Amino acid sequence: MTRQLALMAGVAALAGTAGLTALVRPSLARRALRLPDAEPTVYGLRIGGMMLLALGLFLGGFAAVATLAGTA
Repeated sequence: MTRQLALMAGVAALAGTAGLTALVRPSLARRALRLPDAEPTVYGLRIGGMMLLALGLFLGGFAAVATLAGTA
């Protein structure tokens, strides 16, 4: 695995972990970001968490496919 693919896999893992945390436990993300305890905040954190989780899945998938295809 080249350095670029390792970096992409690392960013994918970080984005996926942060997104899953914000999606499943928005109260933890809300306290970490010091956001107010309101219903729109929870919705926003869940939407942002899903976007980060999708980013992690796509980056991780592309890194895995590139490694398996032997392009690296």
